[in-house]
Amino acid sequence: MKSSDIAVYEPLDVFNSIERFKKEYGRCECAMLDPWYNKGFGGVRDDYYEYITSILEKLGEVADHIYFWGFPEIVARFIDRIPASHKYNAWLTWYYKNNPSVIRGWRSAQMTCLHMSKPGAKMYPEHFLNEAQLAKQAEGKLRYMPGPPSVIESALIIGFVGKREQTGHPSQKPEAVYKPLIEMVTKPGGLVFDPMCGSGTTGAVCRTLGRRAVLSDMNPEYLAMVHKRLNGPEQQDVPADVGDVQQALALP
Repeated sequence: MKSSDIAVYEPLDVFNSIERFKKEYGRCECAMLDPWYNKGFGGVRDDYYEYITSILEKLGEVADHIYFWGFPEIVARFIDRIPASHKYNAWLTWYYKNNPSVIRGWRSAQMTCLHMSKPGAKMYPEHFLNEAQLAKQAEGKLRYMPGPPSVIESALIIGFVGKREQTGHPSQKPEAVYKPLIEMVTKPGGLVFDPMCGSGTTGAVCRTLGRRAVLSDMNPEYLAMVHKRLNGPEQQDVPADVGDVQQALALP
């Protein structure tokens, strides 16, 4: 895939980036929205729910599918705030075991992604068929189309875990989490838009899958991470034994 198939805007406010995307590209199959979570890091807004609702409405003008990320208690508030142009599709969960932090006695082990889509928007569960299922499909003997589970298990990239992917972004998600989301709603050559792209995970996954992507963020430091990640030399995994990983993830 050519590097030109991944476009990265200069620092832009989210609404300005959506307007620019709309003028330049019109529509896309998929928009990925992963904003800060109004929990302190990244800032706190009194009008957070209205703010995010406005972003979702604008994304509804350009994207057939929208994935919206947050903690479960945040995302739950948006079930009734889905743009009128879209409908609820699925409640997705990213599950991880290796979070060292403890919240109210429980060690947090999940994040939520709300999948909303335009009525009739195409999905591709066939992208997840194994070889035996593909053979049955070719013979016309596949009785039903099995889709991937709505729970995605992948470790947090922290310490020695996921070293190759790490960029220094404080809330970076693993590529393995974004991969099935993008595969479900796009074909090779499809277009994905991420207006709050953080470390550029959307772009990295689209490059691997042969999709096109447009990335934007208002933070110049994050965009520098994106350019380094997409254009710099690949980092290598650092071997670590189990003891090293446990030490890296240990509670203070």
